[in-house]
Amino acid sequence: MSGIVTIAYLLAGVLFIRSLGGLSRQETASRGNLFGMLGMGLAAGVAAFTWWMRHSDSAGLGLAVLVGAVVAGGAVGAVLARRVEMTGMPELVAILHSFVGLAAVLVGMSSYLEPRSGEHAMAVAASALAGEPLSAARVIQLLEVWAGVAVGALTFTGSVVAWAKLRGTVTGKPLLLPGRHLLNLALAGVLAGCALPFIQAPEAATGMPWLVGVAVVAGVLGIHLVVAIGGADMPVVVSLLNSYSGWAAAAAGFTLGNDLLIVTGALVGSSGAILSIIMCRAMNRSILNVVFGGFGTADAPAAGSAAPPAGEVLELSADEVSRELLDSRRVIIVPGYGMAVARAQSAVNDLARGLRERGIEVRFAIHPVAGRLPGHMNVLLAEAGVPYDIVLEMEHINHDFEHTDVVLVIGANDIVNPGALNDPASPIHGMPVLEVWKSRRVVVLKRGMAAGYAGVENPLFYLGNTRMLFGDARKSIDALVTRVRDAAERAAA
Repeated sequence: MSGIVTIAYLLAGVLFIRSLGGLSRQETASRGNLFGMLGMGLAAGVAAFTWWMRHSDSAGLGLAVLVGAVVAGGAVGAVLARRVEMTGMPELVAILHSFVGLAAVLVGMSSYLEPRSGEHAMAVAASALAGEPLSAARVIQLLEVWAGVAVGALTFTGSVVAWAKLRGTVTGKPLLLPGRHLLNLALAGVLAGCALPFIQAPEAATGMPWLVGVAVVAGVLGIHLVVAIGGADMPVVVSLLNSYSGWAAAAAGFTLGNDLLIVTGALVGSSGAILSIIMCRAMNRSILNVVFGGFGTADAPAAGSAAPPAGEVLELSADEVSRELLDSRRVIIVPGYGMAVARAQSAVNDLARGLRERGIEVRFAIHPVAGRLPGHMNVLLAEAGVPYDIVLEMEHINHDFEHTDVVLVIGANDIVNPGALNDPASPIHGMPVLEVWKSRRVVVLKRGMAAGYAGVENPLFYLGNTRMLFGDARKSIDALVTRVRDAAERAAA
């Protein structure tokens, strides 16, 4: 029986690896999701079957609770997946990460409180009377519990704060306490200091307060780390919390002795860490700078020290924008979070298709941190049916702006800010951005002149070749689609 379980877990691990491989490309993302679902279903089924075999004599109530939890959790997940809008996907991901962290905390505490803790008490007492140290195996086991609870609690509270920031319940501006780095260091020291008395506790009754203390301190550390991070870094934070949740799951796997949970947690943890590093490189930042700093913090020049934008904001009507688009040979569309809020992705696809039917080259430029989630804009465009081959990442399209007639910036702000390159006083100075101002004409679709999520003013709006099309992005794009369609009908007639 153990051989069958091992093979099943191995197959589930292979499916998870195939899932990650599929998710690395838009064309295979759906298949990757399917592999992940099959792997998780197989893993959950095998785990439930293994538990039932071990407790077949008294499995009635426990099996009912297990099945009820799976059914209830699956129902909640299905309802959320169907109801959540793409604008709410980042906060859904963040809150799901918190569940993983909380699960790791509960697994660590329950495994410490299980009946075998009595054996631990006798082993500790016998070792103390004989003047002998604890066995290395038991020390490692307790360190696994300590690490799982610490990482899980940090992931739980950090993810909840990230969810609140993304939702708007908590401001996206960084909250900077005096001496915050020393506070982080002190909290980390307390966590390390709790490990020794926890390991040396002769019984669960005396060790449990130390373990609860670890959870509380790690939770406070998670809150403080995320509230100090600015809004422009939230995509990286979500990716980083994804990595934390993976390591928390791996720690729970060590605690439970479950090889598949260890492998799965390591896959999620390492892939999340790699994605975070890639995104930080795209922002010309380091992981440490994101975790302990953030745009608009004391680690960067203050926003108020930047020179105020100079120039006049010029507007265009939908008719004028449509004429410029129809007179163009090359058009690039830059989507931002404003497109997601307006739910304009389908209208944008209609506009792109209408222009392409008239022989105009249309492509999309995606910044790594556009939106509130890694790959947020890619998912939105894929959902609307935009062909994958015309959606290009920043490094593959930035050099083409100078050969472009019109650039449509739809609800984006920070990722097209020229101050990131030429204003040393800007809080986002050094961050690579889409250099849209090099095109002949830039048309920015916005509701108003409010700053972006990072709270930084954008001098792009005041440049001579920039025009503003104010209003709801979906209504504006629908108007452009109508005018492009009318022009096509007139040409056909």
